[in-house]
Amino acid sequence: MKLQLSNKASRMIHTAGFKLKQHSPEILLTTGIIGVIGSTVMACKATTKIDAVLDETKEKVDIIHESVECGHVVGREDVEYTEEDSKKDLTIVYTQTGVKLFRLYAPAMALGTLSIGCIVAGHNILKKRNLALAAAYAVVDKGFKQYRKNVVDRFGEELDKELRYNVKSKEIEKITKDKNGKEKVEKETVKYVNPETDVSEYAKFYDCGNIGWEKDPELNLMFLRRQQDYANELLRAKGHLFLNEVYDMLGIPRTKAGQVVGWVYDKNNDQIDSKVDFGIYDINRESCRNFVNGYERTILLDFNVDGPIEYALGN
Repeated sequence: MKLQLSNKASRMIHTAGFKLKQHSPEILLTTGIIGVIGSTVMACKATTKIDAVLDETKEKVDIIHESVECGHVVGREDVEYTEEDSKKDLTIVYTQTGVKLFRLYAPAMALGTLSIGCIVAGHNILKKRNLALAAAYAVVDKGFKQYRKNVVDRFGEELDKELRYNVKSKEIEKITKDKNGKEKVEKETVKYVNPETDVSEYAKFYDCGNIGWEKDPELNLMFLRRQQDYANELLRAKGHLFLNEVYDMLGIPRTKAGQVVGWVYDKNNDQIDSKVDFGIYDINRESCRNFVNGYERTILLDFNVDGPIEYALGN
């Protein structure tokens, strides 16, 4: 019984520790923001006390100056007071004032420094996690591309397309006429694509509410082609382009994946396309054909991202 309770307590402690570690960036960021606000409040309170310190300093400085003018310590005519004495006393007074001011603002400065440290630490943790996520994604992406290459090398591009776009075969009945004009039914095997499974996780609908969308299908097609051309110009100019940047061009909300994946322009790398393609002219999708032909005003855009940009640029 004691062992079970001990194990349960141990699991609870480890679970709590894991959750704290998991949410440590948010905790550090929140703590840092609260700390910055607290340090500002403390600095304001310290400022309300600064007048007393400065008044006390001014009083002492005035006494020193008065003592120099009359040649003796104010209130004690028997004690001689020289210019050299005033310099020493002024140094002591200003030093004491500096120490008092430092003590007033030290708590606020310390809290502010710790708060900024918390914010920076949280940012560093998030940055490391994003790099790890990008590296992990890159491994998966590289493995998938190598798998497709192996399929193409062994079975040809036709089978690769069938597997990638989930192309299936089915038999249909077709009515034809012989030489005598007599109708007969023939069976024919045709291939078709399942529209629900032929898009990537980066695909987004372009419809009402997006930038540039109109009720005229022809205008929508023209706008998307211009945006695609502009995206390719940016890619060639910058050398890389994030998916979120393309989302911004079309008024599509940003995603977490969109800040990691995108395109890289490198003509010497045969593993990437070095161009942005919205998937408008994908002949394997009936919805795309309908959009291009002007039958539909909306379209599901599927972007041909190369993968994690940081990984691609690093190689």
